[in-house]
Amino acid sequence: MEYRKLGKTSSQRKALLRNQVTALILHDKIVTTEARAKEVQKIAEKLITLAVREKDNYETVKVKAKVARKDKDGKRVKEEKDGKKVTVYDEVEKEIQKDKPSRLHARHQMLKVLYPVTEVPTEGPQRKRNTKKVDLPKKLFDEIAPKYVDRKGGYTRIVKIGPRRGDAAMEVLLELV
Repeated sequence: MEYRKLGKTSSQRKALLRNQVTALILHDKIVTTEARAKEVQKIAEKLITLAVREKDNYETVKVKAKVARKDKDGKRVKEEKDGKKVTVYDEVEKEIQKDKPSRLHARHQMLKVLYPVTEVPTEGPQRKRNTKKVDLPKKLFDEIAPKYVDRKGGYTRIVKIGPRRGDAAMEVLLELV
């Protein structure tokens, strides 16, 4: 298989492509050079194809879970037992999606390529506390795949913007169609 080396060592190239694919899935579009975009496009198309193929391959299961009881301020309720403060738990029945083996495998294949993403709020006094992890395979399965069910490939498009100011490399916009 032929691929572009992009003037980088193999580890740098792999990191760059993983980073750009992650950004593309997260933001739905990125601006980059033409050569990089063509390489990122190959990887992104394969991930979206995986997601489309395994979109509805799960079963819904009811499980019992212990959840900490919280007061009106959102803080855990504590009770005293044997001289120690212990958190009070309630049992709750939840419905969860359990992946079937082929979907689980597809999820693992996606996680091989995609970097873990943490979303940090831009304002607010407790920015550090309100961070949350973004589940990109879930986004691929639940948001992106349903849009492309009837489509056979060609999930991304490259739009030329023009030469970059510093080195006149052709800049392009790579976006999900």
